[in-house]
Amino acid sequence: MWTENLLSGKRIVIGVSGGIAAYKSIELMRLIQKAGGEVRVVMTRNALSFVGKTTFAAISGSPVFDSMFDDDEAFEMWHINWAKEADAVVVAPATANIIGKMAAGIADDPLSTFLLAVTAPRLVCPAMNVHMYENRAVQRNIDVLESDGYIVVDPDEGELACKDTGPGRLADPEVILERLAGVFAPKDLAGRRVLVSAGPTREFIDPVRYISNPSSGKMGFAVARAAALRGASVSLVSGPSALPDISGVTVLRVVSAAEMAEAVFMHSGDADIVIKTAAVSDYRPAGTSQHKIKKGKDAITLEMEKTTDILAELGRRKRPGQILVGFAAETRDLEKYAMEKLERKNLDMIAANIVGGKNSGFDVDTNAMRLFFPGGGAETLPVMDKFAVANILIDRILERIGAGR
Repeated sequence: MWTENLLSGKRIVIGVSGGIAAYKSIELMRLIQKAGGEVRVVMTRNALSFVGKTTFAAISGSPVFDSMFDDDEAFEMWHINWAKEADAVVVAPATANIIGKMAAGIADDPLSTFLLAVTAPRLVCPAMNVHMYENRAVQRNIDVLESDGYIVVDPDEGELACKDTGPGRLADPEVILERLAGVFAPKDLAGRRVLVSAGPTREFIDPVRYISNPSSGKMGFAVARAAALRGASVSLVSGPSALPDISGVTVLRVVSAAEMAEAVFMHSGDADIVIKTAAVSDYRPAGTSQHKIKKGKDAITLEMEKTTDILAELGRRKRPGQILVGFAAETRDLEKYAMEKLERKNLDMIAANIVGGKNSGFDVDTNAMRLFFPGGGAETLPVMDKFAVANILIDRILERIGAGR
């Protein structure tokens, strides 16, 4: 995974405070280790009421600090030494109590004392009851932390352990891992505006039937995540997809090809880079029945009409210096169709793949892409996860921007 390249060899300290979500920190620790990072753990006394330090010590392979005072001389000044050696710190879960201490600069337990000595990037992941999270004092403290340079990973919404519903659930460990990896990502897209389209479109025949395709949106969402982590201001126009919104990305949800065209054209004018991964329907029913079409005749004829060719129109509107990237999903003659589309639609690059296989195409986590460039250049990528593909695409885009200067 792409995160492995960013976290490999990094020393990450996880701060665990006393919340019911403390057990999720174990999963986060495993994910960091899987990505090549080294993990150390600092716990508050309250955290020990939820998860024992033996579990963290066994998995991390390192002593866990839960006290400022220890008879072992090797632990002397540990909070200073660990703070100096940390590449990043993640406080997960961060309760209202520890957030208040961090905001006020209080140092009365191992974790709050350690945090005052840290100069490395610090992520704080709130987790608490929804009413506690929405309390003005807690929100004020979170604002203070952000102004002090902490990276706040917003909590998820849903049913909480207390049975209340709303924001307050600890963010998914994979989301936290991604935000952590983003700390070490190059910010080579800083100051640039990126527009991405993703997912399928739906063209309704009647109120209960529509024409669509199996696109899940995973490739486009991966591109949007990668661009955001690399510092861009990202807008994502997505057709129907089960994927959740991406933190830090402006997500616009649409259904039909007409709606996607309107949203894309509205936001493409000021975009520096436009990456169109969406699988837009080329045709739609010429008319939509107001009521469900009942079964009757053995066969019916459906009249179709063309939808707007969004990519071609973007190519026509492309201003000097703007980068336009398209995608092509084919079942045969990949190079022929990709090169024809590249030229006809005035693209700077096209990413093409053969669909239908187990490792590439719609609704899978990996892709086997070929990249084609104006002038006949091409690059074949091995099978890799879509997030890694997204970052290679961004690398190639930046190379073209650099070459055009």
